[in-house]
Amino acid sequence: MSLSLVQAWNTARKRLQDAGLAGPVIDARLLVEAAAEATRADIVADPHRALTADQAELLENYLARREAREPVSQILGRKGFWKIMLAVNENVLTPRPDTETVVEFVLRDFPPHAAWRVLDLGVGSGAILLSILAERPAARGLGVDLSEEALAVARDNAANLGLAQRCALLRGDWATGLGDAEFDLVVANPPYIASAVIETLEPEVKRYEPRLALDGGPDGLDAYRILAPEILRVLKPGGRFAVEIGYDQKAAVEALFRAAGAENVTTLTDLANHDRVVAGAKKPLETIG
Repeated sequence: MSLSLVQAWNTARKRLQDAGLAGPVIDARLLVEAAAEATRADIVADPHRALTADQAELLENYLARREAREPVSQILGRKGFWKIMLAVNENVLTPRPDTETVVEFVLRDFPPHAAWRVLDLGVGSGAILLSILAERPAARGLGVDLSEEALAVARDNAANLGLAQRCALLRGDWATGLGDAEFDLVVANPPYIASAVIETLEPEVKRYEPRLALDGGPDGLDAYRILAPEILRVLKPGGRFAVEIGYDQKAAVEALFRAAGAENVTTLTDLANHDRVVAGAKKPLETIG
């Protein structure tokens, strides 16, 4: 006997709930929609539509993987972020709503038609950089990452979004090799989790996401110690920066950027009211007269 859409959704929801997973309702819907090639509207308007045998088999595969704590984003190979859809896999962090705080802040102060040069250090899937470029058609960007596998994901995303002509992607170690005063804006979501904490994280993170993008060293601040002076070096006078931080790292990261010479250093909170983004600027050139 074949499953209908509503039966498939109810069965999937119960299985994920019984497995103790957070968000079983949303996860079940996403997996059913993908397996059955259906939309949310289909489930409401045509709930008794039957899944084919192949669709039911695919749904079973999806559910077994989710019960094993594989993230939905990796099961489906995609994740929505800001206003774009990104391909993701095990080589990149799954983009999170918290990180949209970086994009929201940048766009607030980014003139719509400014031909800015944007640098994203640790570009990963391209989530931050591509979201900015999609909103600012005169801007051009460079994304740098140490992982060639992550860069391959970012290249695919840039191409799929029609942004490849305005986006260069380079394998590198943060800003090493980049010239001084080249960029109007620098963004980054560096690894900021203390090494000892990683094993305490949810399986979806510690098993399935790249350690390179998570591990911030003994105190979680290793990347910021490198980034603060390097970001100030590659920014043009008056240029801006915005970097994601852990919820308890505001004071330490602000101090690192102030010590590097940044001005107007401030911290923004995310939708959960957690400290999430340290932002600031490089001192502008002095005017005479």
